[in-house]
Amino acid sequence: MANLIDVAKTVGSNRIVPTTSVPYPLGDPTLSKEEEWALRYHRVGVALDALAEDINEPKVFKVSI
Repeated sequence: MANLIDVAKTVGSNRIVPTTSVPYPLGDPTLSKEEEWALRYHRVGVALDALAEDINEPKVFKVSI
């Protein structure tokens, strides 16, 4: 999970899940408690799916929220 995608690519990360921001990688203080929970739940789910996926080259996984 990374918020600086270009840096993650440069250092050789093979599975990259975009996060929200530098100070709040898995959250957003402007959201309600329920919306923030949904955001975090979704991002962690994408990251777990990324770990289970067989890949041959570096890949940036899409997040919908």
